Amino acid sequence: MSDEKAVARRENNVITRQKENSTAEKLFSEFNKVFVSGKIEAEFEYSHEVLWEKFYRTRIRVERLSGTEDLVPIIVSDLLIGRERMKNSLKGKWVEVAGQFRSHNKEGEDGRKHLELFLFVTAINIYEDEDELEETTNANLIYLDGYLCKPPVYRKTPLGRQITDFLIAVNRPYGKSDYIPCIAWGRVAQWVSESETGNRVKLYGRIQSREYFKRYSADSDAGEHRIAYEISVMRMQRVEDLRLEG
Repeated sequence: MSDEKAVARRENNVITRQKENSTAEKLFSEFNKVFVSGKIEAEFEYSHEVLWEKFYRTRIRVERLSGTEDLVPIIVSDLLIGRERMKNSLKGKWVEVAGQFRSHNKEGEDGRKHLELFLFVTAINIYEDEDELEETTNANLIYLDGYLCKPPVYRKTPLGRQITDFLIAVNRPYGKSDYIPCIAWGRVAQWVSESETGNRVKLYGRIQSREYFKRYSADSDAGEHRIAYEISVMRMQRVEDLRLEG
């Protein structure tokens, strides 16, 4: 069985179990699908409340084949986990989650709006013991169907590697959209650089995190370490082309 088929099977198991205990099938989007498995990096922290439903945030530590780790930020309802279970420590537990990668404009301490990115969880399994799992392979897969909303930015590294940064808008129900930064490599980078704003695209990739240092001002060495999130594209398709690039 291929890695993608194995991941798809595990994702389906997580979603099926959640749907058996929930009537919120409308949350399972056809345009924005994520499946991640790894270890819970920190205890859950309170995020916000909507109609007496409380939401909490943490990050999942996911290891790549290279050994590099990505930290995937998640927001999840306490109703999905269980309010009694939330009272116990969940740090370090193995978890499998399915959901959507969303964006939100958040005002920072500097008064500016910043794009906050997170995995909004619609299905979750937390394992008390890794022996309960069929397999403990780290998984990090995302599928997006959206529209280019800015001209792609193409560049080459000093070693000649082709890279293109681009932003896509993925529609949600009720007229909302999520704006998600992506990065493509090699011939996929060259291909997407020739696309135009407004083109509809479908892509598969993984959620990538990278740490950087943000200076408070150009003439100061003072600043803080931050984490940026983006989608590292593995395969991509322009909808009208009916062909897969990658």
